[in-house]
Amino acid sequence: MASDDKTNENAAQGEMPKVDFSTLVLSLGTTALYQLGAVPDPETGEHVSPDPLVAQQTIDTLEMLRDKTRGNLDDEERKLIDSLLYELRMRFVETGR
Repeated sequence: MASDDKTNENAAQGEMPKVDFSTLVLSLGTTALYQLGAVPDPETGEHVSPDPLVAQQTIDTLEMLRDKTRGNLDDEERKLIDSLLYELRMRFVETGR
């Protein structure tokens, strides 16, 4: 069974997917996008007002995680966190802060 199939099966059964480095990084990235007002609240579908100060702290957390794991990531994980940080920084700049 493919991993996506297993993830979908777990979700259908109410189980959470396995947490790994990529899942953690994507979760923090989604949180930062929400804090920047770039994605809607998953429950209401409404966009919140951006909170750049809180978003900056989440972005800083991702940067710290990248720095502390340097040399321990495989190429895919390194590319994921680097590209996510780039995207979040660009969105942060768009907020005017």
